[in-house]
Parts: sequence; structure tokens; C-alpha cells
Amino acid sequence: MLISHGAAMFIDRLNRLASIPALLLSTLFFVASALPAAALGLLRDADIEYGLTKLAAPVLTAAGLNAKRVRVLVVNDASFNAFVVDSQTIFVNYGLILKVSSPEMLQAVIGHEAAHIANGHLSRRMQNMRSASSISGLGLALAVLAAAAGAGEAAGGIAAGTQSSAYRSFLAHTRAEESSADRSAAGYLTQAGISPQGLVDLHQIFAGQDLLSAANQDPYMRSHPLSRDRLRAAKSYVSSYGDRSSHNAEADYWFARVRGKLSAFKRSPKWTKRRAHEESAADVRMMREAVAFHRQNNLKKALKSLSGALAKLPNDAYYYELKGQILMENRRWNEALAAYGRAVNLAPSEPLILGGYGRALLAAGKPKQAIQAMEKARSRDFRDARLLRDMSLAYAKAGQNGMAALVTAERYALQGRMEDAGRHAKRASSLLPRGSANWRRAQDVLVAAEQYQKRKNK
Repeated sequence: MLISHGAAMFIDRLNRLASIPALLLSTLFFVASALPAAALGLLRDADIEYGLTKLAAPVLTAAGLNAKRVRVLVVNDASFNAFVVDSQTIFVNYGLILKVSSPEMLQAVIGHEAAHIANGHLSRRMQNMRSASSISGLGLALAVLAAAAGAGEAAGGIAAGTQSSAYRSFLAHTRAEESSADRSAAGYLTQAGISPQGLVDLHQIFAGQDLLSAANQDPYMRSHPLSRDRLRAAKSYVSSYGDRSSHNAEADYWFARVRGKLSAFKRSPKWTKRRAHEESAADVRMMREAVAFHRQNNLKKALKSLSGALAKLPNDAYYYELKGQILMENRRWNEALAAYGRAVNLAPSEPLILGGYGRALLAAGKPKQAIQAMEKARSRDFRDARLLRDMSLAYAKAGQNGMAALVTAERYALQGRMEDAGRHAKRASSLLPRGSANWRRAQDVLVAAEQYQKRKNK
């Protein structure tokens, strides 16, 4: 299910914990009113993220990283950019995914960003921020990290793309780092059996941009300098080491599927229907057509196209999830519940699918079952703010007002709305059994809100 919202990067590191530590929250929101918002968020979709995982896995493994822990998430931004802000997540703008023309180019991007993690570039920059001479400097650095991760609100309005010197400083890489990351990326691609020509093709996109003014350059070129030199180095690598890769049909498929679904949701339905016939995989073509018809409010044709895709891949959890989404958005609650139920049976540990299933259960009037599915989803992924909103509604409908207030408080905290978080945390504390685990969760948010308010009033 393709949804767009902000994400709290810091909370994702703690997705196995039951609560949000007060100290972390109070530090993160220290500059909660520092700069105006720029509303950057993530595009969350289980199908797309799975496809990116398939493409990234061989590159990450070659980099010596755990392919099951490092995730690739899509930023809701049309510009050509990618970045890392922690050791477990690579962020790629959807504009980059739609602009590159081969899986090797996208894998080269992933390899380059993975190299910043593996080569210690990120840890050195983090250490520099930890060495900030004042708490305000550290607070600003943390806010910039959250903004780059897509949490515009959680960062107190600091979002990627602002003219903040702190943001530019964080994303600016040294020439040595860029050269090192490119060399490593080329090596990862070769080791993984992927053509390093993808790195050459990637740099070729920016040929000539060095001559443009900063206002006319692509943002990726501005944060990754000297593209002509990097292109020359990439060509030299291919010339020296050769290209020993072989065609990978699976990579081609997942690249087409990721780009196909993204473009179907982000570009006009007319564009999608004109171009869908170019797909070599019949199921991807029909999936794209289904999304286009759905966006044109033609349920009958959307379901017909999606049924065609499912006929090709009858055990595909992600196509069943898409069917559930389409039916939900057309208020066909029971049919949507059946589709999501099938998706969960096929992918029982996928948090975004579990969240959609919980949403369908709630719409079908089964709040207690919805809570079970949503809690299971939340234990696996803390980035889904929409899930927290749905959970609060489910708890309220189940008559558990204390839990509804607690989840609402945590959602507001993740969004940086600390005053609202404090009010709901106070209400949760009054309704939950004193001393219980859930009461302590409410206390964590309440303490963070109080510390934020004290700092704000200084």
C-alpha cells in the first residue's frame, strides 16, 4: 500500500523497545521550533520496499553489511538524490528511481551509499556532531538527521532541501570520501556479479553539470561534487578490471516492478496506460494498469487488471495487498478484509501488510482483532505514523481509552508535536494502571514533553 508520511529515523533504531526513551525525545526536539517546515516524507509500500531489498541484497553483502538489517526506503521527493543518515538505512528519492534506466545504475547508487557506511564516513561525521561545543549545536545536528530521514515535523520543521547551513554541512561529502565511496561501490558491484558500467552510466547523467551555476545544477551533483572526475575514474575502473557480469533477469524484473508501481502512483494515469505496454513482464504491466484504473475511479477495470496479474502470480502477497487497498478505498470492507487476509497468510511478518490488515479489520468492525494485527506490525516497524493513528482509533472502539491516549501521545511525539503529545500522555497516565508498563510508556512521553517545554521557555 503506497502511503506518504514523515518517518522518525531515531525511533526506527529502537523498534524492538516498548516505549520511546524520554532522554532521546527531549534531545531530538530541543530545536522543535527552530526553522519553518518543508514537509518531506517517505513513500511506504511493502511491494516497493521488497523489490529494493532484492536489488540491494547482493550489493550490501559485498560491502560486508547485513542485508537483512540495512533497509532501502523511498523519499517522497522528485529530485535526483540518495543519502544515508545512520548505519541501517539508505534513503533514495523516488525521482532518482524513476530517472535511472537500469537496475545496475540503481545498484550503483545503493553501493555508493553503502560505502559511506562501510568506510566509516558516516560514523566520523556523527562523531563530529557529538563533539559539538554546545547542546544547541548537538540539538540542531539531531534535528537535521531527523529531517533528512523524512521527519520534517519530528525535526521541528527542519527538512531536507532547506537552506540550513547545518543541513548542507551534514550532506556535504569531501572529495576523498566521494572517491573512496565510488571505488568501493565499483568493487561491490564487481564482487556481486553486477556490471560496474552502471556506475559509469550513473555519472554520465551529470556530464556537463559542473559547468552550470549552483541554481541550475541537480541537487545530487551539488552534494556529490566533481562529476566529470568521478566519471573519468569510473570509466578507468571498467577499463582496468573489465566487466565480468552476466545478465540478471531477476534484477531486471524487480527494477521494472519497483519503477512500475512508483510511476503508476506518481505519474498521471493516462501516462501509465500509454506506457504500460512496454513492460516485458505481463504481471507488472497489468499491475500498472490496475493502479491507473483505480486512480481514475474505475473499480471494475482495476480489479480485472489485477486479477490478470494474480493469475500470473497466484501466491504474490503484494498483489493481494494492492487488491485490498483498492477495495478499501472503494469501501468494500469485507472483500478488502479477505484480500488482506490472503496477503497476511502469504507474508505473515511484513509490517506494512499487517498494518493494512489491521486497518481492514477495523473497517469491518473488529477492533480487538485489529489491535492484535497492528501491535504485531508496530513491533516490526516504528516508522508508520499512520499505523499509530489507526491503533488509537482501534483502542478507542475497543473501549481501551487509556491505550488510545497513549498511542496518540506517541504518534504526536514522533511528529514533533510535543505539546499535544504531553496532553495525551497526561490523560493516558490518569487512565492506565499506575506502575504498569504502558503507564511507564506514557510517563516517558510526558517527561520528554515537559523537558521540551522548559527548554522552549528559556
